[in-house]
Amino acid sequence: MLKAGIIGCGGIANGKHLPSIRDLGEAELVAFCDLIPERAEKAAKEYGTADAQVFTDYHDLLKLELDVVYVCTPNRSHCPITVDALHAGKHVMCEKPMALNYEEAMKMVKASEETGKLLTIGYQNRYRPDSQYLKAECEAGVLGDIYFAKANAIRRRAVPTWGVFLDEYQQGGGPLIDIGTHALDLTLWMMNNYKPKYAVGTVYHKLNNDTGTANAWGDWEPEKFTVEDSAFGFVVMENGATIMLQSSWALNTLDVEEAKTVLCGTKAGADMHEGLRINGVNHSRQYVLKPNLDAGGVAYYSGKNETPGLAEQRAFIRAVKGEGELTVLPRQAAVVTRILDAIYESGRTGKPVYFDQEEC
Repeated sequence: MLKAGIIGCGGIANGKHLPSIRDLGEAELVAFCDLIPERAEKAAKEYGTADAQVFTDYHDLLKLELDVVYVCTPNRSHCPITVDALHAGKHVMCEKPMALNYEEAMKMVKASEETGKLLTIGYQNRYRPDSQYLKAECEAGVLGDIYFAKANAIRRRAVPTWGVFLDEYQQGGGPLIDIGTHALDLTLWMMNNYKPKYAVGTVYHKLNNDTGTANAWGDWEPEKFTVEDSAFGFVVMENGATIMLQSSWALNTLDVEEAKTVLCGTKAGADMHEGLRINGVNHSRQYVLKPNLDAGGVAYYSGKNETPGLAEQRAFIRAVKGEGELTVLPRQAAVVTRILDAIYESGRTGKPVYFDQEEC
């Protein structure tokens, strides 16, 4: 059993990491850290070993003999905590987004490479059944050369009103860095293309001051809504491929989908609008393929796909044990952050941002 510690015991820790670590059963949680001690104590009682230790300062947690550390804190602290954990000799899974900006992301990459410790980022949507199937099709060349894509992360009225989601200082941004990051990661991974040439972005604060919002989690407080409500990007890759990124927590639209991708290649296309759909031409006829991604098929047994969170943990723990490779590589995640960073900059300046390929 590996020994694990978790830094940040809030929503994403309790909603994904802690139950997945428990259900996988290959690591025991022996250390919990949170600025609010009651949260760490509660998590330790529910998920920890009998002698699990609780801290409010992550430096104290890093002094323990741990194999892996999970970083589940607000975005601003991802970089310093991850770098410190790697230099303390721990393998790290850090929640998305990787960092506030590309400079911080590369500090994390270099710390991993210098220490020889593994670093991965929590992009669990790669592990969904539709994502896994589509990735296999892309790798098999079914879509051919993918030259146009859409990365979609659109909510109609679902602004997260708890925690620090609306705090630009803590989070670095709103829907673009929160959910747009998932859609972009998924799209780049499918295309296997991590060389952006330039990006143009628009960032909007159109609905921040609204009241009577019909928001899924209740009305937001306008004075605390300091991040954007929507952001959109147009990215051109070195090979000429185009990616359109759409992200919003609150948009007046019925075209709602989150962490989804649309791919258009020379041989076929794919989207995730109504489940996974692959389209193309065979024998001079157009076709649409809708694979059955249910786990069932055996009489009297419906089957059940494992959760993306559990699959994510399995991939990470096996890589730590030397039994497999990481699915989400730190340099891939750094490119995601690099593009998001550029879209925000373009939104501020009104100008395109060109990438220096020698920086990578």
